[in-house]
Amino acid sequence: MDVLDLPAVKTARGTVRLPGSKSISNRVLLLAALADGATEIRDVLVSDDTVRMLDALKALGVPIVKVNEGVYRVQGVGAHFPLRFPVSKADLFLGNAGTAFRPLTAALALSNGSYRLSGTARMHERPIGDLVDALRQLGADITYLGNAGFPPLQIKPGHIRAGNITVRGDVSSQFLTGLLMAMPFCATDSDRESVITVSGELISRPYVELTIALMARFGMRVEHENWRRFNVPGGKRYRSPGEIFVEGDASSASYFLAAGAIGTGPVRVEGIGRDSLQGDVRFAEALMKMGAQITSGANWMEARAPASGFLRAIDLDCNHIPDAAMTLAVTALFAKGTTMLTNIASWRVKETDRLAAMAKELRKLDATVDEGADFLRITPPAKGLATHAVIDTYDDHRMAMCFSLASLGTSVRINDPHCVAKTFPDYFDKFSAIVQG
Repeated sequence: MDVLDLPAVKTARGTVRLPGSKSISNRVLLLAALADGATEIRDVLVSDDTVRMLDALKALGVPIVKVNEGVYRVQGVGAHFPLRFPVSKADLFLGNAGTAFRPLTAALALSNGSYRLSGTARMHERPIGDLVDALRQLGADITYLGNAGFPPLQIKPGHIRAGNITVRGDVSSQFLTGLLMAMPFCATDSDRESVITVSGELISRPYVELTIALMARFGMRVEHENWRRFNVPGGKRYRSPGEIFVEGDASSASYFLAAGAIGTGPVRVEGIGRDSLQGDVRFAEALMKMGAQITSGANWMEARAPASGFLRAIDLDCNHIPDAAMTLAVTALFAKGTTMLTNIASWRVKETDRLAAMAKELRKLDATVDEGADFLRITPPAKGLATHAVIDTYDDHRMAMCFSLASLGTSVRINDPHCVAKTFPDYFDKFSAIVQG
């Protein structure tokens, strides 16, 4: 196993240009493929997850040209209505990319083709049954090839019709995202709209807001009633905006903003700002509650340590920042008091069981951690962090990046550091550039 040793450091300061957002990159790539016309997409994240989406779209016959690093021209297939991909039979391997697997499942289920979708062993442990159940309500023909409720999947041509469907919202917002993006292809009758009703609590709502905002950029406007009922137009095509830019990744920004708050600062991130579409930009608000000094502009944010010299613990419902909340768990090691992070049950069905993994690794640093079904309670050690810790990352990019912050208090060894390639291949180079001993 490859390892990376991070020495103990005291300060963090500097400027980091963020990679493109994974959530935006994969949504825009699929929307461009579904649109009528060609779209030039700039600042696309280059990582394992986006490569999975690009490879899948190319395998489906979508014409894609790499214009430059991070710049792709996608010729959409939206003129084929109802939805038809040029390649009507394919076997797609999507790794552990949920932002590719779930939306592609919805789009392919509503097209007239035969497709097999598979992924890594972990992807086959991540639930997809709620999405499949919703798609079957529309007449989709989907078969589980392994355990019921989980990938891999076999999709065959179904008898697709517009209609009103229900989907659970309390497992993954990606199910609703996939349905929203695909459902305009259910009906050719412009007077007939489809309605999606969400049962249970809708978690990670900012990611659904992001989906709706990006659909609007492609000419598809979705109305909703209190985030419970979503009205999707029928008979309308996505229209290419011609050119679209991908914002910097707000989840990735959290590590550097936290470093600035912990390690004196200032640390500035460029590529996102106060007007970002991404929900995780609100991580900065959580840091402010902990006492950090935050400033921002249209395309940048900056964090410094509190004027008092120490961070304070917080009690926070993290439903609105599920990914960035992981960064708060490690930041809590440097705060006075006990931090409580709640409403994070969705962590259990991510790249790993992040609740269990985070609790185990925090304890290696001598923190006192209580793990519940949907919460973590973290108390930092009274005598300082353990003198050294070996951190397991569970093939989870966010575990690796989060625990790099522990080096602001002690030396750490990160096992399998290359897992960051999922979303941020050069993360450790950029982190090392802003920290000093």
